[in-house]
Amino acid sequence: ILMFNIYWLMAGVLLFAFSLLMMKRGSEIDFRSRFLKIKKQWKAGTGKVMIPVSILLFIVCGGFIYYNTNVLNTYRSPKALRHLSGDYEKKYRKYLQTPQPRITSINVNVDLFPYERSCRIKGNYVIKNKSGFPIDSIIVNLPNEADIKSLQFNFDSKNVLADKDEGFYIYHLSAPIKPGDSLGCSFDLEYAAKGFTNDGGSTSVIYNGTFINNGLLPQFGYDESQELSDDDRRKEEGLSKHIYRMHPINDSTQYNNTYLSQDADWVHYEAVVSTAPDQIAISPGYLQKEWIKNGRRYFHYKMDVPIWNFVSFLSARYEVLRDTYKGVNIEIYYHKGHEYDIHRMVKAIKKTLEYCNTNFSQYQHKQVRIIEFPRYQLFAQSFPNTIPYSEGIGFIMDVDKESDIDMAFYVTAHEVGHQWWGHQVCGANVQGATMMVESMAQYTALMVMEHEYGSAQMEKFLKYELDRYLRGRSQERKREWPIMLNENQQYIHYQKGSLVFYALKDYIGETALNKALAGFIQQYAFKEGPYPTSYDFLKYIKEVTPDSLKYIITDLFETITIYNNRASEASYIKIPDGRYKVSLDVDCKKSRADSVGYEKEIPLHDWIDVGVYTAGKNGKDSLIYIEKKLITKEKQRFEIIVKLKPTKAGIDPLHKLIDRDTEENVKKMEGV
Repeated sequence: ILMFNIYWLMAGVLLFAFSLLMMKRGSEIDFRSRFLKIKKQWKAGTGKVMIPVSILLFIVCGGFIYYNTNVLNTYRSPKALRHLSGDYEKKYRKYLQTPQPRITSINVNVDLFPYERSCRIKGNYVIKNKSGFPIDSIIVNLPNEADIKSLQFNFDSKNVLADKDEGFYIYHLSAPIKPGDSLGCSFDLEYAAKGFTNDGGSTSVIYNGTFINNGLLPQFGYDESQELSDDDRRKEEGLSKHIYRMHPINDSTQYNNTYLSQDADWVHYEAVVSTAPDQIAISPGYLQKEWIKNGRRYFHYKMDVPIWNFVSFLSARYEVLRDTYKGVNIEIYYHKGHEYDIHRMVKAIKKTLEYCNTNFSQYQHKQVRIIEFPRYQLFAQSFPNTIPYSEGIGFIMDVDKESDIDMAFYVTAHEVGHQWWGHQVCGANVQGATMMVESMAQYTALMVMEHEYGSAQMEKFLKYELDRYLRGRSQERKREWPIMLNENQQYIHYQKGSLVFYALKDYIGETALNKALAGFIQQYAFKEGPYPTSYDFLKYIKEVTPDSLKYIITDLFETITIYNNRASEASYIKIPDGRYKVSLDVDCKKSRADSVGYEKEIPLHDWIDVGVYTAGKNGKDSLIYIEKKLITKEKQRFEIIVKLKPTKAGIDPLHKLIDRDTEENVKKMEGV
């Protein structure tokens, strides 16, 4: 607030200086004469109003800011927010293992008021005691900005703790819920943007492009996501260090939770969403009915199969592109004028459905919808048959097919892939869970892209992913884990995930890998806990991996393995039959890193690609030879015969391995 008022004072000074410059000029600039003229005017009374007006403006603006940030809203500094998170853990972590009921059915009425920037959510849950122990108290978490009109159970209960600042509530039941019994929970909540806040305020319910999710609905049990993750901040709050960012993989107490939801398994879902009459409202499920009443537009959605407790609500003035593919309805909801990428999105949807249906399992829904939202956030997110998608990473991208990665196609394929990896099968809430969701969606997108654009395009994408992975690990502040133990670290499950699964496919073959993945889905899809871990996942991979290649499972998944490959010398000669003999000298090193970055060199006995290029179209070199060679020594020479005149040669030219410096992998050459 002080800074804002200082800005106003500075503006007043600038305005005063500007008034000097704008006065009538004579034939020459005379600052002193201007100042004397203003002084004369001031004495005459024409300027005496400036200071009172400026002071009044200063007070009014400061008061207006204070009223919005401290009266209409609760002002919290970053330090105060940190204290809030620290206090949440100190006060309530003792309830982490307290048995809680799980949601089995959700029926909500969500009234969106985009032009008032508010929403009203009324709903009913059916909750069930699946714990095996009687439950006499129910822990409810809600965002602290929720205005709770009512929250009650159809069982005699009493609210014994209401901590609105922390959003933490406890309801004591007059009689415990017995194992296997169910009860109902009803709620009426309101969220409203009031003026503006110190940090800019929420961008969830907005005039045109609302996007909210079930995080605004009641959640049960202690919420670990509210804990501080940074060790320095934890120390400042008097908290111990987090050794693990996710539960250890051997923590069997978490096997009955997925990392997507800790208070539900598969749920029945139904929603009526209303919005302004000029907008379309969307939620997962199939549209049952649409109507207008009292100047409001209503949409009734219902899901025909159980889904995770992971849903969203969107509303905007949408245009709609509709298509179909083998009985699946395709819909793209977009803002008028943002048609640039929508046809490539439709194409990516069709290609991904075809690939996943053929190789993994059948798609469980009858529609796929992509819904645009504003670029306040830059991500896409896959809910059941419904994919909110930021305009900042699609819809308005100008992609050069020759030089650019088709990000709209890739992101769409990734998110549609989540309908299998995440929405058919999901890992237990322990280390490695995101490998089975995010890394597998990456692999799906890579395969769809490769089949569409060819393997030559993969070099560019894999190099991009490798650079981002190396940059991510260099910025790691805690521990880097092998991918099978990653703790929701994006540079691992996204970037490294792309690299290791593409490399695995390359070593054992796409058919063998997809057979393993299909077997994994068949075993675990749509089932309740205990949910699989990455140990379970890798069993299927190991079954299709030949003994001679088992080492790559260790290198890619179970350890942090890094190469330093270099093409040191390359030359060729033309031989009598008109072909060319390439001589390539390579230097190779292989290291293992621990979780804090200490590396140790290990012996080589690896099959690594060696490739040769020739001059191609548009000045770009084309790969004419690639074959895996057994590398057993730090320095080795290879002689390769090719039909076309070579231009360069190298080791691991497509960047399939984790290599610290790929700029030296390939070397240009001339004839001898």
